[in-house]
Amino acid sequence: MLWQSTTRHVMAACQQKCLAGRLLLKPQVLRVAYASFSCEHKGLRKPMFGGNFVRLHCPSQFGSSVLVLPPQRAMSSDRPGWYESLADSTPVHMMEQLLVGVQQTTGLPWWASIVCTTLALRTTVTLPLGAYQMVVIAKLEALQAEIAELAKRLRYEVSVRAKQQGWSEKACRYHFRKNLKRIVSELYVRDNCHPFKASLLVWVQLPMWVSLSFALRNLSLGLSDYTTALQAELSVGGALWFPDLTLPDSTWVMPVSLGLVNLLIVEISTLRRIEASNFQKYVTIFFRGISVMMIPIAATVPSSMALYWLSSSCVGLGHNLLLRSPRFRRLCRIPPTRLDSDTPYRDLAAAFIARFLK
Repeated sequence: MLWQSTTRHVMAACQQKCLAGRLLLKPQVLRVAYASFSCEHKGLRKPMFGGNFVRLHCPSQFGSSVLVLPPQRAMSSDRPGWYESLADSTPVHMMEQLLVGVQQTTGLPWWASIVCTTLALRTTVTLPLGAYQMVVIAKLEALQAEIAELAKRLRYEVSVRAKQQGWSEKACRYHFRKNLKRIVSELYVRDNCHPFKASLLVWVQLPMWVSLSFALRNLSLGLSDYTTALQAELSVGGALWFPDLTLPDSTWVMPVSLGLVNLLIVEISTLRRIEASNFQKYVTIFFRGISVMMIPIAATVPSSMALYWLSSSCVGLGHNLLLRSPRFRRLCRIPPTRLDSDTPYRDLAAAFIARFLK
């Protein structure tokens, strides 16, 4: 009660105006400054019911008055979009720290540091996952003969049961699919080769590629106080025809090389197939289009990003060829498949010449 009474008296006093030279107690607001949401201002007590502060600077004969109000939230149009949110995400900042740490530890120029970081990440992360993907694919291929035999036996059992129970054709198909799905799932569990595990490489490699690309973008453009000093280092950290890693490659050497390497990876993956389904043909066309589209995109981004993309594609091409080696496949304990060859590189060169050079 005492606090409420005091508050009413103060508010009433502030609203009174003194005439004939008397003081004007109602302050004049000149500027509104919204406080930061961290709210670590000295002398300000946090509001009882939560929230933060807003300063109203009101000069008077007794000094500047401060009125504390809760802040207004920004409009939805002022909020950062998905692109800015992704560039300011935690994985991107972790990649920034990784790049800076590698460069400061090794003392290499920035172009060499980017290449070494790419090689290290692709070798320690994506190469083991690529080998594991080959293991899963080989197991799935080995299961196809067993699945076909079990499906044949199940079809016979369903037909016998249908005659005994008087099932319709629709009921027969339902029971056949239901039991075949159960049998196939049990086989996947038995051999530890669920098809989703074959796509694990994509779910790891793609986020890593995006995070590292945005990290190089932030470092090259100096979008924060932390990266402003590093931008100057990147501007002189290039080599050969790209001395400035913060600018696009005006010669288009790296963008065109990137497109050619990506197209070569796509074509090598198609040369191994004996008969491609319609879905596989559409997927091949899609990746060919992506490889071509990457050329103009790489010509508009900083050279550091184009260098990373080209390095990543070259390392990926090398890993793709390495996973075809019979010795390396035995080392990784990849089960043999019907497409394996004792001379994979010779067969690959012959198939490439037969398709494109004849």
